[in-house]
Amino acid sequence: MSWMTSESVGRLGALSEWTIRAARDALDGRRGWRGYLAFAGPAVMASIAYMDPGNFATNIQAGAKYGYGLLWVVLLANLIAMLFQALSAKLGIVTGCNLAELCREQLSRPVVLAMWVVSEIAAMATDLAEFLGGAIGLSLLFRIPLLAGMLITAIVVYGILSFQRNGFRPIELIIGSLVATISLCYLIEVFIAPVDWAAAAWHSVVPQLDGPEALVLAVGIIGATVMPHAVYLHSGLTQARIPARNMTDKRRIVRASNREVVLALAVAGLVNIAMVMMASGAFHAGHSDVAEIETAYHTLAPLLGAAAGSIFLIALLASGVSSSAVGTMAGQMIMQGFVGFAIPVWLRRIVTMVPALVVVALGVDATQALVASQIVLSIALPLPMVALVMFTRRRDIMGPFANDRLTHVTAAIGTAVVLALYVFLIIQTLGIAIPGLPTG
Repeated sequence: MSWMTSESVGRLGALSEWTIRAARDALDGRRGWRGYLAFAGPAVMASIAYMDPGNFATNIQAGAKYGYGLLWVVLLANLIAMLFQALSAKLGIVTGCNLAELCREQLSRPVVLAMWVVSEIAAMATDLAEFLGGAIGLSLLFRIPLLAGMLITAIVVYGILSFQRNGFRPIELIIGSLVATISLCYLIEVFIAPVDWAAAAWHSVVPQLDGPEALVLAVGIIGATVMPHAVYLHSGLTQARIPARNMTDKRRIVRASNREVVLALAVAGLVNIAMVMMASGAFHAGHSDVAEIETAYHTLAPLLGAAAGSIFLIALLASGVSSSAVGTMAGQMIMQGFVGFAIPVWLRRIVTMVPALVVVALGVDATQALVASQIVLSIALPLPMVALVMFTRRRDIMGPFANDRLTHVTAAIGTAVVLALYVFLIIQTLGIAIPGLPTG
């Protein structure tokens, strides 16, 4: 087994003694707000799942084809994500177990095996999007073959993961820096692109869907935003991070976690909104057929200048590398949680590289593969959502931290929305006519 052993995967969120002491001082009120920086990290790590290359693919298509019309879907998906990431973090803090481990303990073996298989498929779909995204960014930025970009991306990701030998904080800082890079790039992009701010604000809160194709893309946006592996991962990042000495400590840690979730995912949501706004401002009026990342780059540079194209690629590269590293860690944690063992990280990287290599070898359009991967994720998503709602409602598991009625109802509604979109996707895939919606 590699340096990422089963024990290290089971304690992904473990910190140094110095950081734990700083956190405890903050809990005791001895360090002020700066002390709460010791709690920062898990939500930032999870948030990269909401800014991965799959988001680039779906958001470019949404903005180019429908303008600002699907911004409300992005906002809704982000609010759902906030709730479920907060619940996942709370589960880890309160129980000391991650979601996959609780599924193995609480559910029947056939259900656990089914969830594991679906989760592994989702993990491979996730890695397909993330790995391809980083490779596309490298290929376009440095004008190298896509296959060479894939190999370089794999090496860089493995290098990032190797920092776990020095403790978990270095990886958090690396991922946090890449998140900041993506955010800065899109802050610049929305001021370069000709954005209609009033229309963007209106469509962020007023729902509309222009036919079944828009609804399919909305499902892709949900799948690209509310990520199954992020729901599993967050509980693993918090389960052994800062041991609580008593119930008061747990309450304060949960509150600190909730604040970090809101802040980190608000940034991720704004980045996604900025992606759609940029694509709408740059492409919708005269280039609504733009649907591929490569086409977006080649169209963006002549329209808004070479700097805009380069910034776009830097953000894509940072997204692909960071999300691929986090996705590999999540996959290891999911495997150990469900079946009790982990494989060497280099072997997992090779296995999850295979689908991307096949896509390139067969000449499949990379961006369409990214969008398809997000639809696969939306199909896999209801399982961890249902399990999370069920476990966090139970007082025998959560004690006094069990969800109150309002939280439970809100989480149930969020799950129902995702399930409804999933059912629509199956019906649409089978070609069954839906009353009130045109086909095609």
